Amino acid sequence: MNSIQKTHTAAPASAQPAAHANGLSPALIGLLATGAGLAVASLYYSQPMLGVLADDIGASERAVGMVPMSTQLGYALGILLLAPLGDRYDRRRIILIKAAILTVALLLAGAASGVATLLAASLAIGLTATMAQDIVPAAATLAPEQHRGRIVGTVMTGLLLGILLSRVVSGFVAEHFGWRAMFVGASASIALVGLAAWRGLPRFHPTSRLSYGALLGSLGTLVSKHGALRRAALAQGLLSVGFSAFWSTLAVMLHGAPFHLGSAAAGAFGLAGAAGALAAPLAGRISDKKGPELVTRLGVTLAALAFASMALAPWFSTQGQLVLLALAAIGFDLGVQATLVAHQTIVYSIEPGARSRLNAVLFVGMFIGMAAGAALGSLALAQWGWIAVVALATLSALLALVVRMWPGAAKAH
Repeated sequence: MNSIQKTHTAAPASAQPAAHANGLSPALIGLLATGAGLAVASLYYSQPMLGVLADDIGASERAVGMVPMSTQLGYALGILLLAPLGDRYDRRRIILIKAAILTVALLLAGAASGVATLLAASLAIGLTATMAQDIVPAAATLAPEQHRGRIVGTVMTGLLLGILLSRVVSGFVAEHFGWRAMFVGASASIALVGLAAWRGLPRFHPTSRLSYGALLGSLGTLVSKHGALRRAALAQGLLSVGFSAFWSTLAVMLHGAPFHLGSAAAGAFGLAGAAGALAAPLAGRISDKKGPELVTRLGVTLAALAFASMALAPWFSTQGQLVLLALAAIGFDLGVQATLVAHQTIVYSIEPGARSRLNAVLFVGMFIGMAAGAALGSLALAQWGWIAVVALATLSALLALVVRMWPGAAKAH
């Protein structure tokens, strides 16, 4: 670690941190993966606890339903307005500042006595949970080029497991120890990550001297300049439409005939999706050896096939349909996450000095797809039933495949 620190300290102010011949230590990779996972998990802890939480603070279902919306809104704003700062300032300092504020915001949420305080804390949680979007470019910057895909994939595994397992953990903790204990425990976990980052994370020299306004304005310039960035953001956004349509309607579908299952069953499907997240390092290794373009096409194809397979559900028994849904969830989650890792590998190689901004563009495209998928999925389920959700997800994945197969896609920069 000291050798890494010295390398970064000695670099000129305008230079990016150099790649290291020996790569990153397993401890530092573990820190980055854990930090990314715990940060992004903060966005989802509240969702399984809303019923208990509403009764405890005397809030209506409508009011408490704004809590996850405030968190997601804060995260979207943070990606757009804060993530680009990683190119202008020391990423280590940004991560430490966000970790400190996130720690306090989670404590504030746990101490909230009314919905107004909880909403304000939720917005702050969303804004500062974007430290995950500072950690991933940091990993890409520190990684040697020949191992970048593998290392980014490993860190993304931590991030994705944080998303998939956060609801399971918070539901268990809230049931046995109370919802406030979950927020306090989450705050302690972020504080520990911040302490570990302060001790173990090297400094990063800025790669841009643009003013804040110019930094944000350069996002549009990057989009117009790089075809590879446009394709990555568009393809990942389209995949996210199907991904979000499935997960945002699954609980409602399982609640009705012929399943009549509760929310716990829908949460259990998240564990099936976790298997896909574990494939992220494998996708990174294939990207390193065979090129990320191949991984995007394989990942999108797998997602499309998994989505389409759910159309076979009417030919199965009720138990068989549940098995089919679980297998499809594993398949499309593996495809979506592998494609995301490959897209990040593509994007990070475009302009090393703009990695934070490039990452922001990619994830803004992804979250636009997530929002559209939730809205379109709910509409499709209400108007035409589950088969329409399956059709929407399959179509969105096929359109993503068209984007990746378009002539010149592999050469666009």
